[in-house]
Amino acid sequence: MQAQSLYYVLAAILVAIGLLGTVLPALPGLPLVFGGMLLAAWAGGFEQISVFTIVVLGLLTAFSLAIDFWATAVGAKRVGASRKAVLGAVAGTVVGIFFGPVGLFVGPFAGALAGELLHRRSLGGRDFGDAAKIGLGTWLGIVFGVVLKLTLAFAMIGLFALAWFY
Repeated sequence: MQAQSLYYVLAAILVAIGLLGTVLPALPGLPLVFGGMLLAAWAGGFEQISVFTIVVLGLLTAFSLAIDFWATAVGAKRVGASRKAVLGAVAGTVVGIFFGPVGLFVGPFAGALAGELLHRRSLGGRDFGDAAKIGLGTWLGIVFGVVLKLTLAFAMIGLFALAWFY
């Protein structure tokens, strides 16, 4: 097997793992998809895939990273979360990274719940039910983010395929 073929196989594996990573939060999905596409473009000497296409794919990848935090914040704000709940959700997401897939699903919920409970405590209230609703809203925001990232991943693959074949 020649080196170029090996690079293409590795690129396809990166893209496949990246697609899994858009659903499984322990993997950096779209950066892996982009890495696979960049490797394939490089292996082909950038003949089928132009540098411009790679730049566009890179910008889409950067946009996907912002989606993670944005979707969490929107989910929390939509259910009336306080600023502390939003910060808690972001902190929970970051801490959750170190606990694998379970941490990435539970972390934002737990962080938003803790942040909202701290906010309500400072106001003299301790309504766990409302704080839990805010945690659930945050989690739904994450699910929405996964759907957006999956859509973006397939758009990137479509753009790559279009550039490769035309």
